[in-house]
Amino acid sequence: MVFNSLVFLVFFAVVYGLYRVLPHRGQNVLILVSSYFFYGWWDWRFLSLIFISTLIDYVVGQVIENAGDDRRRRKLAVGISVAANLGILGFFKYFNFFAENLAALAQVFGVEVSVRTLDIVLPVGISFYTFQTMSYTLDVYRGQLKAARSFLDFAAFVAFFPQLVAGPIERAARLLPQIQQPRTITRAGWESGAWLVGWGLFKKCVVADNLAVLVDGAFGAAAPTGAVALLAVYAFAFQIYCDFSGYSDIARGISRWMGIDLMLNFNNPYFAVNPKDFWARWHVSLSSWLRDYLYISLGGNRRGRGRTYVHLALTMLLGGLWHGAAWTFIAWGAFHGALLVVYHAWAETFAPKGTPDSGRWLWARRIFFFQLTCMGWLLFRAESLGQVGEMLVRIFTDFAWNAQATDALAALVLFCLPLWLVQLLQTKTGDLLAPMRLSAVPRAALYATLILMALALGNTGGGAFIYFQF
Repeated sequence: MVFNSLVFLVFFAVVYGLYRVLPHRGQNVLILVSSYFFYGWWDWRFLSLIFISTLIDYVVGQVIENAGDDRRRRKLAVGISVAANLGILGFFKYFNFFAENLAALAQVFGVEVSVRTLDIVLPVGISFYTFQTMSYTLDVYRGQLKAARSFLDFAAFVAFFPQLVAGPIERAARLLPQIQQPRTITRAGWESGAWLVGWGLFKKCVVADNLAVLVDGAFGAAAPTGAVALLAVYAFAFQIYCDFSGYSDIARGISRWMGIDLMLNFNNPYFAVNPKDFWARWHVSLSSWLRDYLYISLGGNRRGRGRTYVHLALTMLLGGLWHGAAWTFIAWGAFHGALLVVYHAWAETFAPKGTPDSGRWLWARRIFFFQLTCMGWLLFRAESLGQVGEMLVRIFTDFAWNAQATDALAALVLFCLPLWLVQLLQTKTGDLLAPMRLSAVPRAALYATLILMALALGNTGGGAFIYFQF
């Protein structure tokens, strides 16, 4: 069941109709039941995994809080939580990958190993809800959060359906109080929610799904020209952004209709001027999770410059692995880790003071870093590291322009120009809701353009979101 489907429209209409007439506790029961139904629509068998993770972390939270100053008991409890959650995630997501690569490593040393891989189905959204439940337990362990008393409230926090399968990865300190307290649905929340849902659907159904045709064609072709390959990489940059941020926008909009405010997960990341800026804008809920629970736990920047660089690189490497069990994702994480290390080294040693942040210099930095970002997206999208090499060879040695390249460029301009204009307005005003605050005539013109493009070019087939696979 995906947001851009008729099934979800019917599901949400029924749920929301009941939600508006129920009292607070009844709403929480409805959130839990509807969230389990929503998740079970894919495969009801995996509901047990969500319930197990929820039960473990609920009990562990109680044990940690009741342990008081008993450090041994507290450490044992949090260790059980981390081991159980990562054990479940590791088995379903990484078992076959590590088994196959251990066998390959053994063969390098002349040892033949018989590997038994398992026919494992990856549960939708397991990486997202695992990190969400783990962050709760770690916050309770650190004394930053009181353990939830109500199992119903905690279970609703873990399974809240708008963000269950693709984030944002919410922190308990932010979302749990909104579950625990009575909620008010305001006109402002309704209006901003409508913009977020509409804009998210436009990004997904018009931009991402149409660019997917171009991208899949180029990456699936036996021998695309260099021009087509390069344009496909640019197209994928916008496809994955609009697909993922579109989901986040819809999730945030639906939640606002329910009186719940989810965190901002994307803040126009392709306007970033450096890797640090990019990760403050892209998948913020994951990047902040990795910072707070991995990078800082490793030592952060407290142990000298060299160790800081190691911590940055390791954090991003594991961030790449979080996305999937493939060397391309690991390479993508390593690439961004290298960018962060080089940037920090340069900024600490050579960066000129008073570098202007406006005008042509600002745009030059944005454009330059966007090229680096797209290099990373080639690693992310490719089926193998071998395909990365093949695409690069074609880009630099066979840059022949043909009719297919012209069509690809036209598609990029057609679908990305409205996106870029809206984001330029948002960036200039510093307000992501700026389009809905325009005066009547330009607002009507914008809405008419988006609606007409959606009607003429939108994909109504209910295509799945890319990040469901993670």
